[in-house]
Amino acid sequence: MLIAVPGPSVLCVIGRSLALGWKGGVLTVLGNATGQLVQVAAFAFGVGNIVAQSVVLFSVVKLAGAAYLAYLGSKAIRNRRATHSPIVIQWPPRHDGWWQCSC
Repeated sequence: MLIAVPGPSVLCVIGRSLALGWKGGVLTVLGNATGQLVQVAAFAFGVGNIVAQSVVLFSVVKLAGAAYLAYLGSKAIRNRRATHSPIVIQWPPRHDGWWQCSC
């Protein structure tokens, strides 16, 4: 199946790349791929079927996920910067080479 629209992973990679540069983007892609590999391995071993059959286990996984998201949200709020440095784009691009005319 081909995914034609950008989803959360693509938007995450774009945001991290803009904030941290290409190295941050590459590391984010590797992290996303690793997470997907773990999900595929869990599915292959039948963990999804076991969780789907047990209401209690499903509730525990659901509440643990919600608690983790709340933790990440509170951590992001506590660690936000007071002032954000804007991304500065120099336009038109500056050329200092001898092959460029200085008009």
